[in-house]
Amino acid sequence: MSVILVTGGSGLVGKAIQYVIETEPEGSRFGKKPGETWVFAGSADGDLRDQAQTKKLFEKYKPTHVIHLAALVGGLFANMKYKLDFLRDNVLINDNVLHTSHLTGVKKVISCLSTCVYPDKVEYPLDETKIHLGLPHDSNFGYAYAKRMVDVSNHAYKDQFGHNFTSAIPTNVFGPHDNYDLESAHVIPGLVHKCYLAKKNGTPFVVGGTGKPLRQFIYSQDLAKLFIWMLRNYDDVEPLILSVDETEEVSIKQVADAIVKAVGFEGEYTFDTARADGQFRKPASNKKLLSLVGDFQFTPFEQALDESVKWFLENYDTARTGKQQ
Repeated sequence: MSVILVTGGSGLVGKAIQYVIETEPEGSRFGKKPGETWVFAGSADGDLRDQAQTKKLFEKYKPTHVIHLAALVGGLFANMKYKLDFLRDNVLINDNVLHTSHLTGVKKVISCLSTCVYPDKVEYPLDETKIHLGLPHDSNFGYAYAKRMVDVSNHAYKDQFGHNFTSAIPTNVFGPHDNYDLESAHVIPGLVHKCYLAKKNGTPFVVGGTGKPLRQFIYSQDLAKLFIWMLRNYDDVEPLILSVDETEEVSIKQVADAIVKAVGFEGEYTFDTARADGQFRKPASNKKLLSLVGDFQFTPFEQALDESVKWFLENYDTARTGKQQ
């Protein structure tokens, strides 16, 4: 009997894992195994910054395996304004989850990192060996250092106790149940919400920047399948980048074009080139993943975007949109 606890289970990736577990045939490659229990815990189930509440959550469900997604996350400006909060809250969350897993005999933990842990100045493409080769970007160093320490902790638990603790590094994730709050959303959900409001209000759809920067986007349901695959098959302490191929980079203009089409927006659509573009590209290599996972089909970007926009339009009243406009 296995009990898999997913922390951050009510977020974008947690909801995607729950969807895959509930819809894939039992016993299939990404489906639930016979005798498995999956628990998706959100912040309402306990504050993981608090050691006693973390312990109580583990005592309640007695997990044998943990997929650790819970984190304090936010957009660029939140990261810049609340550097200590992002550092301290995430250090506490991660330490409590890993140490409670150690104390209760959890067999395996997969924690979720982010490509923003990488050094600001580093040779591309990013790979699993470059996490600690320099300082992260100053704008998010609190969050980045807290996440880097997960990798350090995994190695320490492995060296001292032989534990099977590892981590995954996804590129830009999007999909149903995303955060669409215009103040803190990442690029795809932010633009989807802006385009929806422009259509609703009969106003122009304005995209910040030139539209030229390139990004690797991974659909949350594809990422969910890769987390399930890692749970079953990946037992190395070294982190693993979960991403589409470098050749699948998409420009912000291509993203905006696809959103306009998916939303059915027919109004004025422009780019505000006075706004900053951010990094032009930060490609990550998925060679290690592809050498291990075998045959895996990523969902084509436009199909994944269409499905995400459809979910948003159907669930606008209950989606995480921040202030209604």
